[in-house]
Amino acid sequence: MNHDREPTAIKPPQPAARVANAPLQLAVATLGFLVNFWAWALLGPLGPGIKERLDLSFAAQSLLVAVPVVVGSLGRIPVGSLTDRYGARIVFPLVTVATIVPVLALSVASSYPALIAIGFFLGIGGTTFAIGVPHVSAWYPPARRGFAIGVFGVGMGGTAIANFTTVRLADAYGDTAPFLLVAAILAGYAVLSFLLLRDASGRTRPTGSPWRRLLDVGRLGVTWQLCVLYAVGFGGFVAFSVYLPAYLRTTYDLDPADGALRTAGFVVLAVAARPIGGWLSDRLHPVPVLVWSFALVAVLAVVQAFEPPLMPVATVALLGMAVLLGAASGAVFALVGKVAPAEQVGAVTGLVGAAGGLGGFVPPLVMGWVYGAQGSYAIGLMLLSNVALAAAVFTAVRMRGSATRATGAASATAAGARLATAIR
Repeated sequence: MNHDREPTAIKPPQPAARVANAPLQLAVATLGFLVNFWAWALLGPLGPGIKERLDLSFAAQSLLVAVPVVVGSLGRIPVGSLTDRYGARIVFPLVTVATIVPVLALSVASSYPALIAIGFFLGIGGTTFAIGVPHVSAWYPPARRGFAIGVFGVGMGGTAIANFTTVRLADAYGDTAPFLLVAAILAGYAVLSFLLLRDASGRTRPTGSPWRRLLDVGRLGVTWQLCVLYAVGFGGFVAFSVYLPAYLRTTYDLDPADGALRTAGFVVLAVAARPIGGWLSDRLHPVPVLVWSFALVAVLAVVQAFEPPLMPVATVALLGMAVLLGAASGAVFALVGKVAPAEQVGAVTGLVGAAGGLGGFVPPLVMGWVYGAQGSYAIGLMLLSNVALAAAVFTAVRMRGSATRATGAASATAAGARLATAIR
């Protein structure tokens, strides 16, 4: 008998089991992102109707639809750190349950201050992005991570569902119908996620306080570089998704239902383009995808600044920007997977996601203010063009070197690990 045999240890799941379970984890996380984003975007399609009912100014309407955006954005910072520490299986159901409360409160709110207060808490639903990205990243290898995170980004389609259904449900079944339906779906998902979500084996749980980890991540120069890019890419998408109904109504005199339907089409295209951006980043590199996306957004924003006819020029320009902003959003997080330390992906995601949401908070306020002062959106769209062009140049000049250094460091680490294994 061989008495030198070591005691049998509990083995982690084998790679085959991990590969088999990864699609389920991706699907459940994407579903959670979608239903929480549906809740997060409920005020956008209702904005024009609320403005008329409460006799609000353009600036007041812009603030109403922007409050959930900024709260959901800033909330991603602590939620990302909590996900690093406790895992998506705990954090996802808790955040989903917390989102139910403001959704139900919307069904009884009638005053502007009440809607602002409820919108503040509705922002909780927007934090789920910072839960799903580190969860999906942990389940997929680097070579497939960009595409996987892009597929997760399809959950942005929750804003399209909100635009497709909110006004129609309210008209057909009463003002409370969309809120009761979304609350019930959120409750069902909270149970589903607790039962099905599993944290990846071998996931590194960071030690120390969440704030200390955020400070450590904040010291990484690449974190802030990624924040800038995501503020333009995802921020542009968020800004259009919440403010496009008002823009279409004011500029092209569309009724609320038609404006919401066209906004939903914008969101669907952006959502579909996000995994394409991740896929292209895996095949080529995130940097050229970002450069071309931002450069073409700059061109189309200039076209739209001249308020061309809705069909076909404005439709092509707006939908083209949807595709490009969606691809850019997918490419940014493909870049996160390449340059962020593995144990800090959640914290980096929180900060970068917050920047993206804040990037979507500012443009609606600017557009509302510009229109109130000038009677035109041209200045706001020209500002978008300038920012997108600056982002393209910044990506080409600064991010190529950061990605190359990170890739080199990762290759050196992998080579060292293989050498150590061979020596043992």
